[in-house]
Amino acid sequence: MDKAVTWTAGQPYRPSGAVDHVFRRLREAIEDGTFPVGSRLEAEGALATRFAVSRPVVREALRGCAALGLTETRVGRGTFVVSRTPSAEAPLGRYSPRELQEARPHVEVPAAALAATRRTDEELARLTELVDRMAHEADFGRWVDLDAAFHQLVATASRNRVFGTVVAEIRDAMASQSGMLNSLEGRREESDAEHRRIVTAIAERSPEGAGSAMREHLSSVEDAVARFFADDAPDA
Repeated sequence: MDKAVTWTAGQPYRPSGAVDHVFRRLREAIEDGTFPVGSRLEAEGALATRFAVSRPVVREALRGCAALGLTETRVGRGTFVVSRTPSAEAPLGRYSPRELQEARPHVEVPAAALAATRRTDEELARLTELVDRMAHEADFGRWVDLDAAFHQLVATASRNRVFGTVVAEIRDAMASQSGMLNSLEGRREESDAEHRRIVTAIAERSPEGAGSAMREHLSSVEDAVARFFADDAPDA
C-alpha cells in the first residue's frame, strides 16, 4: 500500500495569495527532495488542515504542480511525485504550454483583427458583457470559464471558421493554463485590462488596434508562463 509522505509546512499561511503560498511550499518540497520521486502526497484534506486553508485552495495548488509536470494524480490512489524538474512539455489536457505559446499568436491575433471589421453589434455587446462580468466575478472557476468564452467569441466574430474551430479545439488547454497563470502569477487584474483593450479596439472597428492588443495580451501570457516555470516571481 502506498504510504503518503508528510513534512512540516514551514512558513505560516498568509491570507493573501493562498493558492500561490501552498503551491510554492509544495513545489519547494518536491524540488528539494523532501517529497522524492515516486512518493505519494498527503490527501487534499490533510494538506488543507496542515496549511489552514480550504480544500479548493489545495486543489488549485496541486493543479499547479501537475501543470509543471511535477505530480500526477492517479484515480483511486492519490497524487504522486513524478519529477523534481518542471517541464514546459507537461500537457494541459491535450496540449503543452509550449504548443499553445507557438500556436496562439498565429490564430488569435489575426482573428482579433478580423473581428474588428466583421463583428456584429450583438457580438460586441456580448464581448463587453463578458469583460464586465470578469471584472466583478468573485468565483475564480467562473472567471476562467468567462475568459475561455471571451477568446472563443473573438474567434467566432472573425467569421473565419478555421480560427473558430482551432480556438474551440484548444479551449480546454487554454482554460487550464489561464487558471494556473491567473491564480498563481496574480495576473487576473492585468488580464482584465488586456481583454478590455481588445474589446475597445474591436468596438472602434480597428483591425490594427485589435490585433496589437491581442498580441500584447498573448505576450503577457508568455511572460507569465516563463515566470511560472522559472519560479522567479516573488513569494505571496
